[in-house]
Amino acid sequence: MLTIFRNDELGLKTLSEPVIGCWLHAVDPSPAEIAQLTAIGFSGDNIAYALDPDERPRVEHTGDDWLVLMRVPYFRGEVDDVPYATVPLGVLFNPNHLATVCGMNNDVLQEFAAGRVREFSTAKHNRFVLRLLLNTSVRYLSYLREISRVVEALEDRLQQSIRNQEVLELLRYQKSLTYFTTALKANALMMERLQKSQLFQKYPDDADLLDDALTETMQAIEMTSIESNILSGMMDAFASIISNNLNQVMKLLTSTTIVLSFPALVAALYGMNVPLPLAANPAAFPIILGISLALSLAVVIILKKLDWF
Repeated sequence: MLTIFRNDELGLKTLSEPVIGCWLHAVDPSPAEIAQLTAIGFSGDNIAYALDPDERPRVEHTGDDWLVLMRVPYFRGEVDDVPYATVPLGVLFNPNHLATVCGMNNDVLQEFAAGRVREFSTAKHNRFVLRLLLNTSVRYLSYLREISRVVEALEDRLQQSIRNQEVLELLRYQKSLTYFTTALKANALMMERLQKSQLFQKYPDDADLLDDALTETMQAIEMTSIESNILSGMMDAFASIISNNLNQVMKLLTSTTIVLSFPALVAALYGMNVPLPLAANPAAFPIILGISLALSLAVVIILKKLDWF
């Protein structure tokens, strides 16, 4: 899908045809839309790089044509094996036009398309790229806080669990953190290279905005590392807790079996067709029942002292 936007004094507007100073927003573009992008001067190779799901963040330029490739986070859904993942997002720009190309729609692009980003202009290409980098870092932090809340909820459930389901849930979020760590480190390296270049050194505000984006990215890297370490330790600890809970259940079942075995033994003995004590006594049944209960009570007391109950 290809959508064309442009800022004016009334805000962000949608256009039917590209003009100078517009933003071409391409999400999983069709071959015809890719041809439209190449027709106005964007490199087909750069578009292909942005649509490659395994592409690494980097900066490339040939003359006045620039490609800033980053990895942005997106939410795949709670039912997915990896709830949070990353996807390449390419920003292509030249003196006349700017385009974003991504294989999947995500919250970062949706905020820009909805006009919710402050100090954002489609005509200011450098500022657009910097705002995109900053919002990407902020979105990582937002997703990391959501992951932290989910993990805390799973922690409460794990304390009494004897199943593997909760540990498998933690494993899913561990995978998300692994994707985040890889993408954030690559984004940070790309921003450091941008700092060394002269692209964003013309205006002091641009340099400050790039510093802010890099600072937020480093904070996200640190937060991801902390969450990953906590999650790894929690998975090991709760794997032991689940095993211990299962042992407690097995201990209770074994104790119950031992207690019930004595009445069953007495009943089996007095069920044999041979002469037995108290066979002629009218009070035989209450006496035998009392003996069975007394034996079971004695076993319960012994097991209680052994902390099996």
